[in-house]
Amino acid sequence: MFDELIVPIEFVATSKLPTAFGEFKVSVFQDPHTGEEHVALSKGLDTAPTAPVLVRIHSECLTGDAFASLKCDCGPQLQATQKLIQEAGQGVILYLRQEGRGIGLTNKIRAYALQDQGHDTVDANLLLNLPADARRYDMCPIMLNHLQIKEVKLITNNPLKIKALEEQGVTVIDRIPLTVGLNQFNEDYLKTKHERMSHMYEKDDF
Repeated sequence: MFDELIVPIEFVATSKLPTAFGEFKVSVFQDPHTGEEHVALSKGLDTAPTAPVLVRIHSECLTGDAFASLKCDCGPQLQATQKLIQEAGQGVILYLRQEGRGIGLTNKIRAYALQDQGHDTVDANLLLNLPADARRYDMCPIMLNHLQIKEVKLITNNPLKIKALEEQGVTVIDRIPLTVGLNQFNEDYLKTKHERMSHMYEKDDF
């Protein structure tokens, strides 16, 4: 299903990566023309899987992933997924280098400044003449193909990720909800994702 894809990225290197959650493999992919990089953090995929694989598509969030920001749920989602994959013994996180839903770090902080004034995460982007979500997922099938993954159990609350994978020929067998990291600073942010971006939360999640 991947043979006819135009390849925007290619595999470069892989290495073992011991983490607080267990040992993983980290593989880097790069666009040979732009230098754009993306990472697959995987476990239990040294041979071709024979059953659907746990997969999370996680877009880079410096403030949440590295600085433990409470403005979002990105850091807790990343850590919860690593723990889930470690417990399952198999899975992969496709860590995409598209900060701030694809608008970049500088624009993300500019949007944060507007959020400080009372605008929600969607309107803050729009006020900067930027899309609410500028992410793309065309690299994901290439990364999955490298790992010989044909069917996935997608760890997500975002229906756009399911749609994007299916449109590119990836078989999504199941969706695994991921609701972690709710706090007083990101409650409105999560409600906005649910109410304005169709993220699949339940009322009890808030």
